[in-house]
Amino acid sequence: MDVFGALNSFFEYAFRYIRILRISDFVDIFIVAVIVYYIMMSLRGTRAVHLLKGIIVAVVIFMLSSILHLNSLNYILGAVFQIAMYAVVVIFQPELRNLLEKMGRLRLGSFMGLAFNTNQNKEDMETVILNIAAAAADMSETKTGALIVIERETRLGEYMPSGTVLDANVTRELLENIFVPNTPLHDGAVIIRGSKIITAGCVLPLTANTNLSSELGTRHRAALGLSETSDAIVVVVSEETGKISIALNGALTRNLNETTLRKALTKLLSAEPEKGSDTLKKIKFWKSK
Repeated sequence: MDVFGALNSFFEYAFRYIRILRISDFVDIFIVAVIVYYIMMSLRGTRAVHLLKGIIVAVVIFMLSSILHLNSLNYILGAVFQIAMYAVVVIFQPELRNLLEKMGRLRLGSFMGLAFNTNQNKEDMETVILNIAAAAADMSETKTGALIVIERETRLGEYMPSGTVLDANVTRELLENIFVPNTPLHDGAVIIRGSKIITAGCVLPLTANTNLSSELGTRHRAALGLSETSDAIVVVVSEETGKISIALNGALTRNLNETTLRKALTKLLSAEPEKGSDTLKKIKFWKSK
C-alpha cells in the first residue's frame, strides 16, 4: 500500500476543491464552525465533553481509514457510528436538552459570537460590582444566606414571575435588606439585569447532579442548576458557613472574599474579558462532577 501516494492524492483533491469554493461555501463553513464551537463551549465541564473527544478521535480514524483504503476498519467504524447516534441521544439526554435550551434562549447576536453592550456603561457596571461584592462580604460576616443572579446573554424571564418585581438600582443596602432572615424575599434569588434588580424572591431550578458535597445546601444546588442551563453568574453566600461562592457553567468557585469576588466579577462581566487572565487563573474551580 502506497501510503504517501494516497495522502498526496488526498491533498491534491483538497486543493482542487478549495480553488472552486464560492462565497456561499465560505459562509456555510463559517456557520458550521460557529455551531461546532458553541456546542463545544456549552458541553465544557460536563460528562459529555469526554464523549465529544472520543467522537473527534473516531472521526479522524474513520477519515484516515478511508484515505488509506482500510476497508474492514472503515466498515466497522461506519456501523458503530450508526448505532452510536441513537445511544448518544438516550445516554446524554439531559446534556442535549440543556444545550437546546441554551440555544433557544440566546439572542442571535450572541449566538453568532458578536459582542453587544446591554445599554450600560463601564462606570455603571463597576458600581454594580462594587455593591454586590460589598453586600456579599457583609452578609458573609453575619452568615446571612444570599442568592444573587447576574443575567448575561441568556434571558431569565421564565424565572421572574416566581418572584416580586422591584426594578430598583443595585445597591449594597438594598441587597442586604432583601436577604434579612424571616423576611418575605430572603429565601429566593435576586435577578440583576444591567444595573437594575429586576426581581427578588425567585425560585430557581435545582441541579440534577447527585455527586455533590454534603456541605452544599439548597442555595448552592439552585445556583448550580441555573448555571447549567444558562450563562448567568450566580453569587451565593452560605447561611451555615458564611462562605462566598460563584456558580458558572455548572462549576462552583468557593471560598471567595470581597476582593477576589470583585476581581472575578470584573473579569467575567467585562465587555472584552481577558481570557486566561492571572486573576481567574488564581481562582480554583471546584468542578461539580
